[in-house]
Amino acid sequence: MKARLDAIIRREQAEYLERLHPASDGLLAEMEAHAAAHKVPIADREVARFLEITARSIRARRALEIGMAIGYSVISLLRGMTGDGTVTTIEPSEEMIGLAGGFFERAGVIDRVRVERGFALDVLPRLEGTFDLVYLDAVKEEYSDYLRLSLPLLRSGGVVIADNLLWGGQVAGEVSSADQESSTEALRGFNRD
Repeated sequence: MKARLDAIIRREQAEYLERLHPASDGLLAEMEAHAAAHKVPIADREVARFLEITARSIRARRALEIGMAIGYSVISLLRGMTGDGTVTTIEPSEEMIGLAGGFFERAGVIDRVRVERGFALDVLPRLEGTFDLVYLDAVKEEYSDYLRLSLPLLRSGGVVIADNLLWGGQVAGEVSSADQESSTEALRGFNRD
């Protein structure tokens, strides 16, 4: 969830765009509330919608997500994919895997999700096949390695989406806190490369 409504653009622009974006309902709204209450980082609503639209526009049948958390973006991807589409997602936290599994079950998509347990840099070299879409949203310091390891898995003409590249405006400005410095520098480097 966004730290501030106007983290990157001016407040009136952010409020205008927020009014255009329909509010989430049902399970996605519940997941957003859970994430906010438990400080679990999930994609912003507009990012989730972008994932859905992109998956639909490229007719994605196989997607790879690096960094699942509670599965919010997995469900968003699957909403845009063909009926037989699947998402392979990588997550090291058993707690998050358990929570996501419950949400997948309730969304009716559990049979379309393959969870790879472990750290992405260990899991990526073991994956086989090709993917239509790759979504990066995990340890910012590892984005360059994620990209390097996932590109051979991406089909020709496939799409890579990397979240947080502006990092709340920090990559172009001041770092908001010391604990954000390493991630900010890593994202600046990723953006330059």
